[in-house]
This record gives sequence, C-alpha cells and structure tokens, in this order.
Amino acid sequence: MASDLATKAKEAFIDDHFELAVDLYSQAIVIDPQNPELFSDRAQANIKLKNFTDAVADASKAMELDPSNPKAYLRKGTACFSLEEYQTAKTAFEAGSKLAPGYTRFTDWIKKCDKCIEIGELPTQSSDATPTNVVAPGSTTNDVEEVMNISSEVITTPAKPKYRHEFYQKPEEVVVTIFAKGIPANSVSVNYGEQILSVTIDVPGEDPYTFQPRLFGKIVPAKCRYDVLSTKVEIRLAKAESIHWTSLEFVNSSLVVRQSNVSTATQRPSYPSSKPTKDWDKLEAQVKREEKDEKLDGDAALNKFFRDIYKDADDDTRRAMRKSFVESSGTVLSTNWKEVGSKVVEGTPPDGMEMKKWEY
Repeated sequence: MASDLATKAKEAFIDDHFELAVDLYSQAIVIDPQNPELFSDRAQANIKLKNFTDAVADASKAMELDPSNPKAYLRKGTACFSLEEYQTAKTAFEAGSKLAPGYTRFTDWIKKCDKCIEIGELPTQSSDATPTNVVAPGSTTNDVEEVMNISSEVITTPAKPKYRHEFYQKPEEVVVTIFAKGIPANSVSVNYGEQILSVTIDVPGEDPYTFQPRLFGKIVPAKCRYDVLSTKVEIRLAKAESIHWTSLEFVNSSLVVRQSNVSTATQRPSYPSSKPTKDWDKLEAQVKREEKDEKLDGDAALNKFFRDIYKDADDDTRRAMRKSFVESSGTVLSTNWKEVGSKVVEGTPPDGMEMKKWEY
C-alpha cells in the first residue's frame, strides 16, 4: 500500500536516511501517482540530498496536483533558491504566503530572495546561527521546514539514458530535442525556471524518464514552449541574454561568453569546423560590387548591356526581345512588342553576308 510506504519513508527521513526516503516515496508514487503529498515529501528529501533540480520537479508536480498545498510552494522556492533562481523562488514563496498568510517562514524567505536579487549573491550565514531541527514531512507541528546551510554548488542527478537528446541555438533561443518516438502528449511534462529545465516523460507501463539540467544561462520561462511530435519532443528556450552557450548545462567556469551582436533576421547558422571561417555575406557583396564596376569592351560590353536591359524590362519588352532574337536567328533584337508581336521577324544579316536556312 502507498500509505505504508509513505509511513516508512517518513521514518527514514527522521533518521536522516534521505536516500532511502526518496526510494520509498518513489515506490509509493508508482502505486498512487496522483497523490500530491508524496511528491511534496519526496521534494523535501531531495532537498536534503541537494538534488535540487529533482526537488523542483517534485514540488512542481505537487503544485499541479494540488495548487492549494503551501508546502509544495515552500519546497519549490527552497530548491530554486539553492540553485540561485532567486526570482523564481520569490514567486513560489509569494504564492505560498497567500495560502498560509500567518506563516512567517514565507516572509523570511521572500526577504532573503530580495536581498540576493539586489546584491546578486547568496547571503552569508553567521557562525553562531542556530541549526534547524529536522522534522518529518507532513507533520502537524511546524508543517513547513526551512532548509539551512544552503550551498551554492549544485549536485544534479544524471538523466536516465533512455532517450537521446541534443541542442542547437540561435541568438535569441536554444532548441532542445529529445528523441522520443510515439510519445502521447499527455505523458510529457515540461517545467521551466530562471535557469532550470525539467522534463518528465511518464508512459504507462514504462519507467519514467526525467531530464533536469541546470542550464548554461538564464531563460525567460514565460516565452518558452515545447511541442510533442511523432518522433521527438522539441523544447524552445527563450534566452534572457543574447549570449553564446558553450554547453547546454551549467558549468563552474570563469570563461567569458561572447555577446551576440548579429541581427536575428540576417544571421546564418554556424557549424563547428576546423577550417577558418569565411564571411560569406562579405564575399557576396564583394562579387556584386566587382560585377557592377567591371569594365568590358566589344561584344562583352554589348552583351552585358542587353542583359541589363532584359533584367530590368517589363514582360512585354522581354517577350519582344525573345521573339525577335529567335525568329531572326539572332540578327534582330527588338524591345517593341507592338511591332514584332503580330508578325514573323525576318532576319537581317550584316553587310556582306547572307541568311541561310539549315536543313535538319
């Protein structure tokens, strides 16, 4: 029974056996996948294990199943705060505070978020801070727990290699493709944070697939979207800044990413290559300029003159030029359709030469 597994999971949580608690909650969820409390409590166990992206996914699922559960909002906010997703965390805390207006922990967390948004870094905890006691999830006393000793280093659990994924990018967005064939749209769940992507594919009768990376750069959740196609799930992430992502997932690196200054309307796709890159737009402009400035003599100049006339002419003029040239065997070129349109154009050979019809 799911309730028995949930009871054992809470006991494991109290004894600080967080990995066992996560495993037991997962077994209970398989039996009762519509129970928001199970997801909310597993989120708290994942927070203790510093599996913050998993915690965000669990809390989001709990919020989806029961939007009136303040614990789910607190746990999502806590996990997002640990991922330095301060704005997303603040949004979750503010929503939770409306559901539990008398609970001061929400107010405290919102103040922490405001401070971190303002200074752009995690608050430093004093060495004499009093540690918070561990309380079992779902307890009636002190129902919502505050997570202390938050680390800026994120530990993420690797996604199961059930489906292959890849990504490419444009100046304004990153497109993530998960190659999952024949997946029902209602089996796919995608959630976004400021720098989090959480994808769950849960097909009945199969093990759930989760892909929850912390992203290389920040995104705009409201502008992100996804499509479930016949052979893949395509996710479009709107970049918060037009920077080049050197990878899909976040890396602790001091490398400075380059700003993308190229207009999105004219930029062409770029692909990795060991050869020196060429500016094809520049080369094309150079060729056109050389053609325009080209100095020609004799027949070449005359041919270019006629080509320019034909290129800029209207339909009647073009018809006249084609008809007169063909019917006269290349000896007459007229631009007057009224003159040549109603008769056969006779050839006019140069002086000293005569027209000759070839027999085939």
